[in-house]
Amino acid sequence: MSSDEQPQVGHKVIGIIKRVKGKCSAGHAVGHSIPLSGHDTGGLCGFLYHQIFPYIIMLQFGGGFPPEWGDPNVIEMDCMDKHNLVTIELRRIQ
Repeated sequence: MSSDEQPQVGHKVIGIIKRVKGKCSAGHAVGHSIPLSGHDTGGLCGFLYHQIFPYIIMLQFGGGFPPEWGDPNVIEMDCMDKHNLVTIELRRIQ
């Protein structure tokens, strides 16, 4: 099933690459904007997708963090490769 055929369930979640330290072996670069969901990896590296998957699901289905932690619709996460660190912002679109 292509990403155009994926069911839209819950909120849309967009991943935006914010920083890359070193060289990402998957080719992710600052500014890339990637639609993500529990059904669609958006072409993300499997290691990064695995790392952020629980937060994609949380945002997709209405969960969030306490308001005193900041915007409940946004979280920044890091790739597990600390030598070639990729930082991605996940943003729920309501």
